[in-house]
Amino acid sequence: MTSPSLSAAPAAPASIAVQFILCGIVWGSSFLFMKVALEGMSPAQVVWGRLLLGAITLGVFVALRRERLPRRVAVWGHMTVLAVSFCVVPFLLFSWAQQHVTSGLASIYNATTPIMTAIMAWLVFRVERLKIGQIIGILVGILGVMVIIAPWQGLDLSQSLVAQLTILGATACYGFSLAYMRRFTSNTGMSALVFSFLNIGIAAVIMLALTPVLVLTPVRLDVWVVGSVVLLGCLGTGIAYIWNQNALRAWGPTRASTVTYITPVVGVLLGVVILGETLTWNEPVGALVVFVGILLAQNRLRPPRRSGKTTGADAAPATSAPVRPPAAGPVSSLTPGSNPAGRG
Repeated sequence: MTSPSLSAAPAAPASIAVQFILCGIVWGSSFLFMKVALEGMSPAQVVWGRLLLGAITLGVFVALRRERLPRRVAVWGHMTVLAVSFCVVPFLLFSWAQQHVTSGLASIYNATTPIMTAIMAWLVFRVERLKIGQIIGILVGILGVMVIIAPWQGLDLSQSLVAQLTILGATACYGFSLAYMRRFTSNTGMSALVFSFLNIGIAAVIMLALTPVLVLTPVRLDVWVVGSVVLLGCLGTGIAYIWNQNALRAWGPTRASTVTYITPVVGVLLGVVILGETLTWNEPVGALVVFVGILLAQNRLRPPRRSGKTTGADAAPATSAPVRPPAAGPVSSLTPGSNPAGRG
């Protein structure tokens, strides 16, 4: 397995590519791990396990690198807000919802995170001004969600529909958190590893504090349940963060964020092949519409420029204006320690 260390020396291009692919596979597999773990544990117990194991894994790397934790109280306050909105709440929502929807469908909905981020950054925190094409992208993404929900089949407020809306609530939490990061934590000076460790570590402490209320319920453990929680925690909530940050530093946020398109493919394939889940036509079609919306919202689909000479204001060179990150920018472009796909 590729070494997950965050070294100062640049990694070989082949190593970065391997880590990028592994990151997409691990995050796409997280929905399978959650589904299997829920066979013997409650949603809160699954979240408790993944956060605790993820915090321990990241803490080991922080200790090995002798990283320094921030001292400012304000930073710890902002990180606590993010621990709740970026980890505890969405993880609980995803775990509860996956009792009622397939792991593949959950992975598809998870891909709406960039759309939610654009909405929050634009309307709530006012940290981005969106162009008309990006607003169209948000509307296209919403259309894709409607295709996945398939309202023409009838809305009976069944557990499945409530669970789907719950997952959208979780991705809205991700969107809120990413915009919050850009607004309040983009200049904290923390390394990517420390940021990730604090985000997961504080969330783990919160879940430990909630143990008497949420976690002390009967469990039915077997090798598959335990293995799924270990992989979900150590890999999906631990080492995959480091792989993502290595890809981010080597490739930049735009290329690194394309992991968003790998995770639902992996999630759907594993659900169908391993769990025997069924896939209706509207789910992949809706996912494709969502992906088009993401590309538009992130300003990646642009009409070709007309060739020829221009006059007046149109004659200004392309380099005269600073380049801004996309409005719904990849998750990892907003702050040092985040990931581009949401985490499921």
